[in-house]
Parts: sequence; structure tokens; C-alpha cells
Amino acid sequence: EMEAKYTRKMQALRDEMDLRRKTELHELEERKNTQISELMGNHEGAFGAIKNYYNDITAKNLTLINLLKEQVEDLKKKEAVLEKEKAEVLLQNKELTGPLQESRELVAELQKKLVHYYRDKEALMNSKAHLKITQKELKDLQWEHEVLEQRFSKVQAERDELYQKFTRAINEVQQKTGFKNLLLERKLHGLLSLLEQKEVELSEVVTASNLSPSALSLVSHKLEDVLNSKNATIQDLQLQLARVCKAHNDMLQTFEAKLTAFGIPLDNLGFQPLSFP
Repeated sequence: EMEAKYTRKMQALRDEMDLRRKTELHELEERKNTQISELMGNHEGAFGAIKNYYNDITAKNLTLINLLKEQVEDLKKKEAVLEKEKAEVLLQNKELTGPLQESRELVAELQKKLVHYYRDKEALMNSKAHLKITQKELKDLQWEHEVLEQRFSKVQAERDELYQKFTRAINEVQQKTGFKNLLLERKLHGLLSLLEQKEVELSEVVTASNLSPSALSLVSHKLEDVLNSKNATIQDLQLQLARVCKAHNDMLQTFEAKLTAFGIPLDNLGFQPLSFP
């Protein structure tokens, strides 16, 4: 019974499901047919619009093609005219090539002359400016020359006066130093002669006295002390002589420098500087 009951329920459910499925299929079929109808209508409308659009474009293109053909014909005619004109212009250019080359060479030469002209003009302006500066410098130099001539006359007078004073002073100093040098030399020669004489006398005394070695040593030491004293005196005299000669020579060098500064020849001195070995 339960099996028969559930079989009946299952059959009823199947019938119900089949009915629902058929109903849904029918609804779906109707919606599909509706959409297909709408799509077909839309497509036909779009196709008509596109067909009209491209028909318009085709018509416009045909019109443009015809127009372009006319323009091409006009351009061909213009091209033929331009080719003819080009041939004429080429012939004229060929005829003008010679004069053009001559004109170019003339222009190049004139440009060079123009460059030289500007350069000469600038050099002339610089020369004028330099001439003005030189003239001003010449005036200044003339004025300085006059001033220097006046100063030269004054310095020349002072030079002559100084020359006379220096000459007198040099003569006086030369006389004094010469006299003093002569005295020192005589004194030095006298001391040397006296020393030689004392050495000879000492040698004779030593030979004649037959002194003992100790006494002879004592006498020799004393003699060496005397000789050292005399040598010191001689060196002192030599140093004095050298100082006097150096002072004399320094004074002469100063005098020569002054004479050279004043433009006086050195041959006018009339004497030579003293020298000391």
C-alpha cells in the first residue's frame, strides 16, 4: 500500500513537473520569439540606416571623384604650362649664368674691399685717437723738457761747483793720505831694518858668548817675545795702512759715482786709487 501510495505521489509529482516544464518552455519560447522579432526589426532598421549612410558616402565620393578628375585635368594643364615656363626659365638661367658668376666675383671682391675699408677706417680712427694722445704726450714732454732744461742748468752749475769742491777735497785727502802712507812705509822699513840689524847682532852675541843651552834658551825666549811684540807692531801698522788705503779708495769710488751721475768723464781725475797687498 505504501509503495502504491508513493508511486501515485511520484507519478503526480512527475505530471506536475512535466506541466511546469512545458509551461516554462512555452514561456521561454515566446520570450525568445519576441526577442528574435525585436532583433530582426532592429537589424533591419540599422541595415537600412547603414545602407542609406553608405549610399550617401558613395554618392559623395562619386561627386568628389568627378571633382578630383576635373582638378587633375586642370593640374595637368598647369603642369604643362609650368613645364614650358620651366624650360624657358632654364634657358634664361643658362644665359644668365655667365653674368651671375661675374656678379658673384664682383660681389666677393667688393666684400673684400668693404672689409678692408672697415679695417682701414678703424685703423684710421685708432690712429687719430693715438695721434691726439701722442700730441698731448708731446706737449707734456715739451713742458717737461723745458723744466728739465732749467733743472739741468741748475744741476750743471751745482755739478761744476761740486766738481771743484771734490777736486780740492780729493787733492787734500790724497796729499794727506800720501804723506801718511809715506810715513807709515818709512816707519815700517825702519822697523824691518832695525829687526834685521838686531837679529844680526844677536847672532854675533850668541856666537861670541858661547852661552850654555839653558841660557841660550832663555835668551831665545826673550828674543821671541821681543820679535812677537815687533811683529804685532808691524801688523798693526799694516792694518792702519790698509784702512787708510781703503778709506781713500772708497772716497774715490764715491767721487767716481758722483762724476758719472753728473756726466763728467773719469779721465779728468788725474790720479789712480791706492792699492794695498
